[in-house]
Amino acid sequence: MKQHPYQVVITDCDHGSIQEEKEECVQIGAELALFQVREEEDLIRACKEADGLINQYALLTRRVLEQLPNCKVVARYGVGVDSVDLKAATDLGIIVANVPDYCIEEVASHAAALILTLARKTAFFDRMVKSNQWDFRQGIPIGRISGKTLGLLGSGKIGLEVAKMIFPFGVKVIAYDPYLKEVPEGIELKDFDAVLKESDFISIHCPLNDSTRHLIGEKEFKKMDKKPLLINTSRGPIIDEKSLIQALQEGLINGAGLDVLEKEPPDSKNPMLAMENVIFSPHVGFYSEESISELKRRTAKNVLDVLIGRWPGSVVNQGVKGKTRASISHD
Repeated sequence: MKQHPYQVVITDCDHGSIQEEKEECVQIGAELALFQVREEEDLIRACKEADGLINQYALLTRRVLEQLPNCKVVARYGVGVDSVDLKAATDLGIIVANVPDYCIEEVASHAAALILTLARKTAFFDRMVKSNQWDFRQGIPIGRISGKTLGLLGSGKIGLEVAKMIFPFGVKVIAYDPYLKEVPEGIELKDFDAVLKESDFISIHCPLNDSTRHLIGEKEFKKMDKKPLLINTSRGPIIDEKSLIQALQEGLINGAGLDVLEKEPPDSKNPMLAMENVIFSPHVGFYSEESISELKRRTAKNVLDVLIGRWPGSVVNQGVKGKTRASISHD
């Protein structure tokens, strides 16, 4: 017999503390347990009695979800939900929730920082000075930022925030987004090929799904007439990495700023690691002390809302409505 009305399991997380999650669970008397597990059998054992799951990296496959008869909700830390089999969850009546807007400012400022760092070659010059080379000529040519064009691939909340941050530099902003209903002031919507052709900087802000996987590949690089700087703070597999390496080697683009990669961390033999016109960060665009605290609380709240009969703030698998395991009014 349960000692608590609800059991919530965190499958895995790398946050170092689950204090915020505990504080949220206390409010409804839920028991919270953290299991750092990622293998299917371990996940099944750890989560078999859970009413709700909080998930970060562990893959919640159909096989795992089918073995969790009490599970009513999976809430993922963050925006992307590619670690969860959404169709299986929907078939089983399990609500999948995310927190799509917790780090808008952080990711946008990180993307803007990568653009400016590449454009002004500040990371390159830093390395030169630290190796006792004081000669700006090693970094030329450097172009003026004003008058350039930034192309957004995806113009949701993060993309639009990047645009607001970059406008004061005198940069024109164009965007490709097939789902955008209203054109924000100052941004010109273009088709996909036009953004590739006309942009001096390209910043990726679309989710990873079947239609965006390898959205940028060999064919797309050849359409980039201005040899742009390419920025990715979204998901690594949106860019075909082999094609990216080839494009850099052939000079089809002038550089890349990458917070995400197809393989994280990169292989030590990845040729981009030796390229002066490529800068990396370790998938940190989402991070600030404030954003992480907010993420943890809102993720936990997504689970707790379902358990007490409310829809969470963001339901990813809308098809689950009408057939959930949870007792939600007007389901």
